[in-house]
Amino acid sequence: MITGWEHFDHQADIGIRGYGRTMAEAFEQVAVAMTAVVTPPERVVPAGTVRIQCEAPDREMLLADWLSNILKEMSVRRMLFSRFRVMIEGNRLEAMVQGEKLDPARHEPSVEVKGISYHNLHVDEDLQGNWTVQCVVDV
Repeated sequence: MITGWEHFDHQADIGIRGYGRTMAEAFEQVAVAMTAVVTPPERVVPAGTVRIQCEAPDREMLLADWLSNILKEMSVRRMLFSRFRVMIEGNRLEAMVQGEKLDPARHEPSVEVKGISYHNLHVDEDLQGNWTVQCVVDV
Protein backbone atom coordinates (compact mmCIF):
# COMPACT_ATOMS: atom_id res chain seq x y z
CA MET A 1 0.00 0.00 0.00
CA ILE A 2 1.32 3.39 -0.89
CA THR A 3 0.77 6.49 1.16
CA GLY A 4 -1.77 8.85 -0.32
CA TRP A 5 -5.27 10.23 -0.32
CA GLU A 6 -8.38 10.38 -2.46
CA HIS A 7 -11.91 11.69 -2.60
CA PHE A 8 -14.95 9.47 -3.10
CA ASP A 9 -18.48 10.32 -4.15
CA HIS A 10 -21.17 10.65 -1.52
CA GLN A 11 -24.47 12.21 -2.63
CA ALA A 12 -24.27 15.98 -1.98
CA ASP A 13 -21.20 15.73 0.27
CA ILE A 14 -17.61 14.57 -0.33
CA GLY A 15 -15.86 11.51 1.01
CA ILE A 16 -12.21 11.79 2.00
CA ARG A 17 -9.82 8.89 2.46
CA GLY A 18 -6.19 8.61 3.60
CA TYR A 19 -3.76 5.71 3.30
CA GLY A 20 -0.57 5.07 5.23
CA ARG A 21 1.89 2.57 6.58
CA THR A 22 0.89 3.71 10.07
CA MET A 23 -2.33 5.08 11.52
CA ALA A 24 -0.63 8.45 12.03
CA GLU A 25 0.44 8.58 8.39
CA ALA A 26 -3.12 7.77 7.24
CA PHE A 27 -4.44 10.57 9.51
CA GLU A 28 -1.94 12.96 7.86
CA GLN A 29 -3.10 11.94 4.40
CA VAL A 30 -6.82 12.27 5.13
CA ALA A 31 -6.11 15.81 6.36
CA VAL A 32 -4.48 16.58 2.99
CA ALA A 33 -7.59 15.15 1.31
CA MET A 34 -9.72 17.54 3.36
CA THR A 35 -7.58 20.51 2.27
CA ALA A 36 -7.92 19.34 -1.34
CA VAL A 37 -11.70 19.71 -1.07
CA VAL A 38 -11.11 23.46 -0.68
CA THR A 39 -8.05 24.05 -2.89
CA PRO A 40 -5.17 22.06 -4.39
CA PRO A 41 -2.76 21.46 -1.45
CA GLU A 42 0.24 22.53 -3.53
CA ARG A 43 -1.17 26.08 -3.55
CA VAL A 44 -0.84 26.31 0.24
CA VAL A 45 2.57 27.46 1.46
CA PRO A 46 3.59 25.89 4.81
CA ALA A 47 4.54 29.31 6.25
CA GLY A 48 3.07 29.06 9.77
CA THR A 49 2.70 26.24 12.27
CA VAL A 50 -0.22 25.39 14.55
CA ARG A 51 -0.24 22.69 17.23
CA ILE A 52 -3.31 20.47 17.56
CA GLN A 53 -4.02 17.99 20.34
CA CYS A 54 -7.02 15.76 20.84
CA GLU A 55 -8.06 12.65 22.67
CA ALA A 56 -11.05 10.36 22.14
CA PRO A 57 -12.45 7.07 23.43
CA ASP A 58 -11.74 5.17 20.17
CA ARG A 59 -9.93 5.47 16.83
CA GLU A 60 -12.98 6.56 14.84
CA MET A 61 -13.82 9.36 17.27
CA LEU A 62 -10.14 10.37 17.27
CA LEU A 63 -10.32 10.73 13.48
CA ALA A 64 -13.48 12.85 13.73
CA ASP A 65 -11.95 15.01 16.48
CA TRP A 66 -8.71 15.43 14.50
CA LEU A 67 -10.50 16.65 11.39
CA SER A 68 -12.91 18.82 13.42
CA ASN A 69 -9.96 20.49 15.15
CA ILE A 70 -8.35 21.24 11.79
CA LEU A 71 -11.61 22.82 10.61
CA LYS A 72 -11.82 24.87 13.80
CA GLU A 73 -8.26 26.17 13.32
CA MET A 74 -8.97 26.93 9.65
CA SER A 75 -12.02 28.97 10.65
CA VAL A 76 -10.58 30.78 13.68
CA ARG A 77 -7.23 31.61 12.06
CA ARG A 78 -8.59 32.02 8.50
CA MET A 79 -5.87 29.65 7.34
CA LEU A 80 -5.46 26.71 5.02
CA PHE A 81 -3.06 23.88 5.86
CA SER A 82 -0.98 21.69 3.57
CA ARG A 83 1.48 19.80 5.79
CA PHE A 84 0.55 17.61 8.70
CA ARG A 85 2.83 15.81 11.16
CA VAL A 86 0.84 13.48 13.42
CA MET A 87 1.89 11.43 16.42
CA ILE A 88 -0.62 9.00 17.96
CA GLU A 89 -0.25 7.21 21.28
CA GLY A 90 -3.25 5.11 22.21
CA ASN A 91 -6.27 7.35 21.70
CA ARG A 92 -4.32 10.59 22.03
CA LEU A 93 -3.11 12.62 19.04
CA GLU A 94 -0.58 15.44 18.85
CA ALA A 95 0.09 17.20 15.59
CA MET A 96 1.90 20.11 14.03
CA VAL A 97 0.08 21.50 11.00
CA GLN A 98 1.58 23.99 8.59
CA GLY A 99 -0.12 26.42 6.29
CA GLU A 100 -0.85 30.05 5.59
CA LYS A 101 -3.56 32.69 5.73
CA LEU A 102 -6.32 32.23 3.19
CA ASP A 103 -5.70 34.27 0.05
CA PRO A 104 -8.88 33.92 -2.07
CA ALA A 105 -7.19 35.26 -5.21
CA ARG A 106 -4.36 32.70 -5.06
CA HIS A 107 -6.07 29.75 -3.36
CA GLU A 108 -9.33 30.07 -5.33
CA PRO A 109 -11.35 28.08 -2.76
CA SER A 110 -14.00 25.97 -4.49
CA VAL A 111 -16.14 25.02 -1.49
CA GLU A 112 -16.16 25.41 2.27
CA VAL A 113 -16.00 22.32 4.45
CA LYS A 114 -18.68 22.91 7.07
CA GLY A 115 -18.19 19.86 9.25
CA ILE A 116 -17.34 16.20 9.68
CA SER A 117 -20.03 13.57 9.27
CA TYR A 118 -19.96 10.31 11.19
CA HIS A 119 -21.34 8.58 8.11
CA ASN A 120 -18.77 6.20 6.56
CA LEU A 121 -16.33 6.97 9.40
CA HIS A 122 -13.73 4.16 9.41
CA VAL A 123 -10.22 3.54 10.72
CA ASP A 124 -8.96 0.16 9.47
CA GLU A 125 -5.70 -1.76 9.44
CA ASP A 126 -5.30 -4.53 6.86
CA LEU A 127 -3.45 -7.83 7.31
CA GLN A 128 -0.23 -6.29 5.93
CA GLY A 129 -0.30 -3.52 8.56
CA ASN A 130 -1.41 -0.73 6.19
CA TRP A 131 -4.00 1.77 7.32
CA THR A 132 -7.03 3.30 5.62
CA VAL A 133 -9.05 6.07 7.26
CA GLN A 134 -12.08 7.79 5.86
CA CYS A 135 -15.13 9.91 6.52
CA VAL A 136 -17.56 12.21 4.76
CA VAL A 137 -17.30 15.99 5.02
CA ASP A 138 -20.28 18.31 4.80
CA VAL A 139 -19.81 21.00 2.15
